[in-house]
Amino acid sequence: MKIPFTKYQATGNDFVLIDNRNNSYSFTKDKIEKICDRRFGIGADGLMLIEKHPTLDFNLVYYNSDGSQSLCGNGSRAAVAMAAALGLVKTKTTFNAYDGAHEAELLPNGIVRLKMNPVTEVKQTGPDFFINTGSPHHLQFVPDADKVNVVEAGRKIRYSDTYKPAGTNVNFIQLQDNNTIFVRTYERGVEDETYSCGTGVTAAALAASFHGFKSPVHIKVKGGELDVEFKTGQAGMFEEIYLIGPAKMVFEGALEL
Repeated sequence: MKIPFTKYQATGNDFVLIDNRNNSYSFTKDKIEKICDRRFGIGADGLMLIEKHPTLDFNLVYYNSDGSQSLCGNGSRAAVAMAAALGLVKTKTTFNAYDGAHEAELLPNGIVRLKMNPVTEVKQTGPDFFINTGSPHHLQFVPDADKVNVVEAGRKIRYSDTYKPAGTNVNFIQLQDNNTIFVRTYERGVEDETYSCGTGVTAAALAASFHGFKSPVHIKVKGGELDVEFKTGQAGMFEEIYLIGPAKMVFEGALEL
């Protein structure tokens, strides 16, 4: 069976997207891993299905490359771009994702502004932070992110006793001038460093606010640049959080499993 797909990238985070509004397709863990494999499949950090929703513009089903599920900020931005290409949305949309409903807006030049859910708790252990932005993130500030062995250091924290059994994503953050941070991320579910992680840079921007950084925080990642806007609420809460960056269609084709 041939399955039409579209490949998108959002600051180097890449995804296979499938229009499943007719509910024609379902995928096992093995099939998801095969599709996302960079040698034996299409190659991607994740697989996404755009499906019908009874009240919202669409339902987004996201799978990491290992078949696990979570919220993906960059994936959600890519899905909004594809939903617009399908004619499901124009400039503004409300859709359902892994952690509930999200609003998003299509801006000029392929930029997508995604509203994240409020963050109600920030945990700090020494200089490190833990923030859940729809996916769990350990946040460590480092003097030079380029010198970090992200896979080795990230994997050690991801599988540490502190985060068992579910594990966590791990972000290494370098503070820079002009309200800018540089972030590298080890992604749980991909089990490798990715060029960008939307929920990760969101968590990193919030953590940077404890070092005096103000909204909007500008973020550099290996795959490009993003911005995160937020407001600080009571008792350490964050609200009105927006992840802003580009999402671009790369190619389309037909997948045969």
